[in-house]
Amino acid sequence: MDQNALTDEITPMLHIDALPAFSDNYIWLLQDVPARRCAVVDPGDATPVLEWLSAHPDWQLEAILVTHHHQDHVGGVAALRQATGARVYGPAHEKIPAIDQPLEDGQRITVLGLELEVLHVPGHTLGHIAYYGAAQNLLFCGDTLFAAGCGRLFEGTPAQMHASLQRLAALPGQTAVYCTHEYTLSNLRFAQAAEPENAEIAARLAEVGAWREQGRISLPSRIDLELRTNPFLRSNDPSVRSRLRQPEDTAEPDALETFTRLRRWKDSF
Repeated sequence: MDQNALTDEITPMLHIDALPAFSDNYIWLLQDVPARRCAVVDPGDATPVLEWLSAHPDWQLEAILVTHHHQDHVGGVAALRQATGARVYGPAHEKIPAIDQPLEDGQRITVLGLELEVLHVPGHTLGHIAYYGAAQNLLFCGDTLFAAGCGRLFEGTPAQMHASLQRLAALPGQTAVYCTHEYTLSNLRFAQAAEPENAEIAARLAEVGAWREQGRISLPSRIDLELRTNPFLRSNDPSVRSRLRQPEDTAEPDALETFTRLRRWKDSF
């Protein structure tokens, strides 16, 4: 295993590594081991990928998958495409550098033998997409769903983000969640404030805290774990709704209003 990467063996032929970038980004590196082919997700910086390829000269980068247009996700795309000839996939309705195949909701692409469905999940940005591999239970969701959290609303509305998260929450529970930031510990501290009586949040906070002290990363997560410990997926839970009730409310807020208040609270937490 690469010293600066976490390897997750999905099948004997497919590995996924986390290549750290910047202060808290991960570039996901998918590897078809027998064929020595690879792909990357959201390479905000070309350097970690180029260094990995230099250390593995018999490997070929074939594809670059992009979820949205923010610089920390696309900053390395053009350089990687120029260096390797990799095909660039990304959202059709955002400006993605060197893009070869713009993607719409519901499209399917095949990368390294993986069939991935494109899910339009606006909120963080308006054109944000995720890549879902049903056969391998994989989700590359960029900055929409985080471990124990969700992305800020830079372009979309609370209603859009809430709907996007509900769409992801409906995926099978065993789906592995490959988001792109190491925000889990701070997200869990907020989750505990939102649900102080949730024992699973407390246990997860202790576990992730120990992992981070050991230098381990906290990803990938799973949909079923998020449903139990991520307040942004639990805005219809009575305890969360009650926690977000304001003195002027004549009734408990509905799920969307609860989500809106959670996101506003997290922005200043």
